[in-house]
Amino acid sequence: AAHEEDIAPLANEALQRGHQVTGIVRNADKLQACGGLTAKQCDLADEKKLAGVIKGSDAVIVSVRHDLNDVRHVYTACMSAGVKRVLVVGGAASLEVAPGLMLIDTPGFPEQIKVQATPAVEALKQIRLEKDLEWSFVSPSIFIAPGERTGKFRIGGDQLLKDEKGDSKISQEDFAIAIMDEIEKPKHIRKRFTVGY
Repeated sequence: AAHEEDIAPLANEALQRGHQVTGIVRNADKLQACGGLTAKQCDLADEKKLAGVIKGSDAVIVSVRHDLNDVRHVYTACMSAGVKRVLVVGGAASLEVAPGLMLIDTPGFPEQIKVQATPAVEALKQIRLEKDLEWSFVSPSIFIAPGERTGKFRIGGDQLLKDEKGDSKISQEDFAIAIMDEIEKPKHIRKRFTVGY
């Protein structure tokens, strides 16, 4: 099951691998059901309904705007539904650019992005206190956009990844590969990881 703002790249990757996907969205019109993909309309805050939707799922992937959603509702719903595995997508702002220094705390970090990024940083702090779920938290590189599915990327921990030119970027398609790899063969249980070129 996945609750996403933009579900397409991840759903496509999961479907290509033969998974059954339940796409959970606020507006069902945003998601076209197809073979292997079922669209369900549900608000995250409706924990009882959400638990019913995700019951029987092997894993839940949460990719939402953290400034508009409290993802702790998902954890409660998962525990009610008996779903242990949860992967939360956050932003790059909580990644470290130097020991103990998060990107969001660097001089010149844009104020308009900080409004959206601060709740995602808080979500990482909150999930690190979660003891009952088998959670992972994944941060993309600074720049993530539709692009090519190359399958060639690096996985990191809490530190921001940059390429040889000093750019921090990843395509949505390669980010989806990394997420599905983690779902299929978990390597970051109760850990955060990042993806970049």
